[in-house]
Amino acid sequence: MGRRSILVATGWVATAAIATVIGLGAIRLVGESLTGTPGGVRSEAEIERALAAPEPAPTTSTASAAPGSTGPASAAPSASSGARRGFATDGGTAVAECGVGGVRLVSWAPAQGYRVRDVDRGPDDDVEVTFQGAAREYELKVRCIGSEPVAVADD
Repeated sequence: MGRRSILVATGWVATAAIATVIGLGAIRLVGESLTGTPGGVRSEAEIERALAAPEPAPTTSTASAAPGSTGPASAAPSASSGARRGFATDGGTAVAECGVGGVRLVSWAPAQGYRVRDVDRGPDDDVEVTFQGAAREYELKVRCIGSEPVAVADD
């Protein structure tokens, strides 16, 4: 009976090892979609460079932005004539630009642990995005001064 016990124990250990490897592979395969950070966590410098980079030319796609996306999908080229600027709060980041119709939010992204509660993307005299966290809320309000987007305090 000793030899049979060794075979059973060896089979059990082999099965557990295979199940563990399969489980780890599955977690790695879906890990990025669970964490929401494809490509890993980005440094502050990488975020600043991304916000400072010009936006690619708009497409003529009529698709709308998915919930939780970083910004609106554009169906037509923007009538931008002013500057584009990035803004950061502890709750998230946003990029705004001034144009013919006023200021508009180009994109926005909540920080880890926050979600976008409300967005007024414009174009308008002022635009705002609200980032909601478990313990705190950050509202970023932007308007144009000249042709430059500027964050403003609530009125």
